[in-house]
Amino acid sequence: MESYLETTKNVYKQAAETPDVGLCCTTTPVWAFPELEIPQIMLDMNYGCGSTVHPRDLVNSPKILYVGVGGGMELLQFSYFSRQPSGVIGVDVVDEMLEASKRNFEQAAATNKWFDPSFVDLRKGDALNLPIEDESVDVAAQNCLFNIFHEEDLKKALREMYRVLKPRGRLVLSDPIAEQEMPDSLKFDEKLRALCLSGSLPLSQYIKMITDVGFGTVEIRAKRPYRILKPGQYDTPTSIYIESVEVCAIKDPMPEDGPCVFTGRTAIYTGDAEYFDDHKGHVLLPNQPLAVCDKTAGNLEALESEDIWVSPSTYFYDGGGCC
Repeated sequence: MESYLETTKNVYKQAAETPDVGLCCTTTPVWAFPELEIPQIMLDMNYGCGSTVHPRDLVNSPKILYVGVGGGMELLQFSYFSRQPSGVIGVDVVDEMLEASKRNFEQAAATNKWFDPSFVDLRKGDALNLPIEDESVDVAAQNCLFNIFHEEDLKKALREMYRVLKPRGRLVLSDPIAEQEMPDSLKFDEKLRALCLSGSLPLSQYIKMITDVGFGTVEIRAKRPYRILKPGQYDTPTSIYIESVEVCAIKDPMPEDGPCVFTGRTAIYTGDAEYFDDHKGHVLLPNQPLAVCDKTAGNLEALESEDIWVSPSTYFYDGGGCC
């Protein structure tokens, strides 16, 4: 095992044995659902930078994989929608984190009448070699884990997620990103990488790595301010602005003209005709906004029509649209 991965294991071994509330502080609100009570210990061990739990991904009692279990909070939230023995699989390489989650599920069962710890199948395993069968899960998720990996290991982790997902399955990710180049002094700092900071990639590179694996559709669901790495506090000559991003990658077939990536762009037709049809599967009705992927947005802009307005990326997408 590479030394940076061993450092990461040690950081999260300590975080399992002594919960560290500020380890991965996130401003993302914790989902609240009827009859779901999250034990305080799970909230204290919420070592993520966003959320991977989205109800629209979780219909019809899906089989769910979550990699990097933390204190078990998202496993409990996923179980809320699955509610079947081994409906949720939690994989972690840190024995102490698996044991902590197991204890926390006993607390959760005491305060949630609908929950049974058998709903969660905890497995010792590595994100780079998942102990999961091919095409066996409907939803796979990770929160603030993949940014720890160096590029070649990140490719392996993404390929593993693609492998275990069923066709049309969804990979939901939450990770820090940074548009500024990370200096080597931070990039190769093993402790900072383990703390989900110095592995942050530019969004375009992050998305390209996801689509290179084969995901045909990618949704940017949210992007939020996360951290500032400031000179004097970190070994960097300039301040580095880090955001957290929530992404859903769908195992759709890859279109011939490349992936559909939704970054929150919208098209509006303002002409006098009954509708506008680009003859590529996109019909715009007058003054009715239509979410469009970046590829379609670029094609519409290339028409240079005064009757078609296309928004810039908002980096918020909540479904629907052109593809």
